[in-house]
Amino acid sequence: MASIGVIGAGSWGTALALLLYHNGHEVTLWSIMEEEVELLSTKRENPDKLPGVKLPEEMEITSDLQKAVCGKQALVLAVPSPYIRSTAHSMKEYVTEGQIIVNVSKGIEEATLMRLSQVIEEELPRAEVAVMSGPSHAEEVGRGIPTTIVVGAKSRKTAEYLQGIFMNEVFRVYTSPDVCGIELGAALKNVVALAAGIADGLGYGDNTKAALITRGIAEIGRLGTAMGGKVETFGGLSGIGDLIVTCASMHSRNRRAGILIGKGYPYEEAMKEVKMVVEGVYSAKAAMGLAEKYGVQLPIIEQVNEVLFHGKKADEAVKELMLRDKKIENSDIPWEV
Repeated sequence: MASIGVIGAGSWGTALALLLYHNGHEVTLWSIMEEEVELLSTKRENPDKLPGVKLPEEMEITSDLQKAVCGKQALVLAVPSPYIRSTAHSMKEYVTEGQIIVNVSKGIEEATLMRLSQVIEEELPRAEVAVMSGPSHAEEVGRGIPTTIVVGAKSRKTAEYLQGIFMNEVFRVYTSPDVCGIELGAALKNVVALAAGIADGLGYGDNTKAALITRGIAEIGRLGTAMGGKVETFGGLSGIGDLIVTCASMHSRNRRAGILIGKGYPYEEAMKEVKMVVEGVYSAKAAMGLAEKYGVQLPIIEQVNEVLFHGKKADEAVKELMLRDKKIENSDIPWEV
């Protein structure tokens, strides 16, 4: 049994806290919001974010960050990506040398273009930082519906330790040394999922969705490999796996926001309607910053930015994508004649 602190009591943090508890670990769930702590402590459920998923009475829920961090063998960082740096900074005085932190949030820091593990390492240099991603909506993980994810770490020992903590009969865990690739797949798929939702909001069909997923993973892989990620990772759980589920599922806040945007809502109103942090909106600008930095073309993500931030009509963005210059699908495959 391990003692684990889950930092962030949103839907994903709560679902993982429950999974870890059922795996026999001692779990402390932390939220910065006193009212959320009170709600979870009294109702043992979050009726807005994770309805029907009950938390055991034995699980400690607290707003005391010191209590959630100190003495824990592993920490799960599950706050939304815009709050990763500030939360990590607040943890600094409590984190000890070699303490394992697995980040399960998805995004890129807009101001610095840093991956989230890099942000955490900058704020918490004494910690051993890992990441976890894959097709894993909290609504299903919380109900024990089977899925498979991947843990990435610089050290095989750390990755295998986390694999042992999380893995059970409904939550299969693979390991990988490609932290960069896992994080980029996780962050950029949210932007493509916005595009998929926009297409749904415009009334387009399955052909359109399949095309967006296929060309979307091509964009993710193009930027990801330029930044040092491995091409195999983008064909795996944190790449195409997570992209498929995020583009197709109504559990996806990015897809739901995209649907509203496709129907004409400004992104601010769409985010209010979804009532959760829509990570793709925060990652979209950062993705274009990275594309410029690494000299990579991201036409789908570029058009998402145009719709979100520059007032472009969604149907015009689609038309521009369709009428781009003629291309070969894969330039690495030679012609016979």
